[in-house]
Amino acid sequence: MSVIEKKISKVADTEFSLSAVPKLKQTQGLWAAMVVLVGFTFFTPSMTAGGNLGIGLNLLNFFLAVVIGNSFLGLYCGTLGYIGQKTGLSLDLLAHHSFGSLGSYLPSAIISFTQIGWFGVGVAMFAIPVSGLTGVPVAILIIITGVVMTLTAYFGIKALAVLGSIAVPLIAILGIYSVSWGINEVGGFMNVFSENPQRPLTLAAGIGIVVGSFISGGTATPNFSRFARTPKIAIVATVIAFFVGNSIMMVFGAVGGAVTGEADIFDILILQGLALPAVITLGLNIWTTNNNALYTAGLGVSNITKIPMKPMVLLAGGVGTVTAVWLYYNFVSYLSILSGMIPPVGAVLIIHYFMNKKEYENEEEYKAKTVNVGSVAAVICGALVGLFLPWGVAPVNALVVSAVICFTSEQVARSKRNA
Repeated sequence: MSVIEKKISKVADTEFSLSAVPKLKQTQGLWAAMVVLVGFTFFTPSMTAGGNLGIGLNLLNFFLAVVIGNSFLGLYCGTLGYIGQKTGLSLDLLAHHSFGSLGSYLPSAIISFTQIGWFGVGVAMFAIPVSGLTGVPVAILIIITGVVMTLTAYFGIKALAVLGSIAVPLIAILGIYSVSWGINEVGGFMNVFSENPQRPLTLAAGIGIVVGSFISGGTATPNFSRFARTPKIAIVATVIAFFVGNSIMMVFGAVGGAVTGEADIFDILILQGLALPAVITLGLNIWTTNNNALYTAGLGVSNITKIPMKPMVLLAGGVGTVTAVWLYYNFVSYLSILSGMIPPVGAVLIIHYFMNKKEYENEEEYKAKTVNVGSVAAVICGALVGLFLPWGVAPVNALVVSAVICFTSEQVARSKRNA
């Protein structure tokens, strides 16, 4: 270890990036836990996904897609939230158990790389349209936005809770206003959705959009739920975020999309004559989600380098900011592909935890493990299925395949231990 690394390692690890959160530090109440996670799901692309649903589905299919898709997200993320609180471990430290110490580098690398990428895309997603609206140079907006977002992520879970407490109510108010405007424009909610959309989507495609809108981000739920005071708080906060919160985003986007024919919430608000609220909504949406993304990336890089999270957040934020415009124009499709590899990681974490609960009570039991081949194979196979077999709902297919392979692998390992 270099002199610089030794000095960095002495920085107080207040975010417990390299160890479990002690029970005495699991103090987050329902409101603080909820606004952090709801702020995560209050994301402009989720509104845009809702806008696509509003344009492509009738009212019944929209309702079914949102309820089915977000019920699945709530169940999946709620389970991960429970595991995070019970163990006090981040996603990356949970991966030490299920993937092995070296094997955990695979999910950490995938998640860190994609979250840094999405952070950069989010910065550009704000800077580029606001520059077009205000005339402020894109480069200046990117620097200011990247620095501010990086600093709030640097200050950790408490800063995320404070920002969420401010941003979540404001986004909700602006969204409600936009929905009310849309409903008034067409003379009632029942008139919002066309019975025969011009660009129709199947129900399965609609569910896929809902699930895909946040399942990769939702896999990082343990990073935030580990600070909750009780398992109940972790579960309730997570379900509110990923069922209620994501549903609200879908409705906000869908009504505007169905009424105006535009899927992008920024364009919808501009058409409604709400330029300043459009900037505020876009900024707060991206800010709350980018903070959580950067926080997750910092934890992942910390797991690989063994350097506490905060310096890694600064590094990740710098990389994401510098490459923001390039990422926005050149890398979104690749990030989407990589994001499809993240849900199988969550499936492995869940299966391994419930099949090996006692192991999580004793750190010494997993320190000797280097690579769990079954878990690595489960993620790779699940990701391939999600990417290359376009039937049904791809993220769910990936989860199911990876869960089956992981379960089988753990059963075989258990049989060998008992032989």
